[in-house]
Amino acid sequence: MTSGPARPVPGDPRGSDVARDLTESELERWGREVGRAAVRHGVFVCLYGDLGAGKSTLARAACRGAGVAGPVPSPTFTLVNQYVGVGGTSVQHADLYRIEASDRLADMGWAGLVQADGPVFVEWAERADAYLPEDRWEIRLGFVADPTRRRVEYRSLGATPALPAPGPAKEDVRW
Repeated sequence: MTSGPARPVPGDPRGSDVARDLTESELERWGREVGRAAVRHGVFVCLYGDLGAGKSTLARAACRGAGVAGPVPSPTFTLVNQYVGVGGTSVQHADLYRIEASDRLADMGWAGLVQADGPVFVEWAERADAYLPEDRWEIRLGFVADPTRRRVEYRSLGATPALPAPGPAKEDVRW
């Protein structure tokens, strides 16, 4: 993976934002699909959104989809958790909430995350803005008027394949 500012490819639908409003169960189901695709392609996944928007819910589901079997706690205090996924693949989950300045990224092993072979899921990715890899998936979560749903916007940047689209609802679970 290379670092630097990412730019959508003109005319490429993978670089366009796609938005959907999802329930928590739909977000978890989609997160597992994202995790399965991310482990297949070794994708760096950036998660954005305010506190409580669903970043951790999505990251946990993505780790499950990538084959992580044990507990998946938030790395808010440890900054990075590493798991073993499908076929022994290394799955990284980082939380940059406590990173106050980008110069602290080196201390947490940022270069290793950017160069990881397996999937990397990063909450609060905006805190590493200029240091994000060019090839990545971006997922933005936000609130909508209906408190049982979250707005999800997603796009692929650089040479990454398209993200899987969220499927139709099967059940409705409240936040």
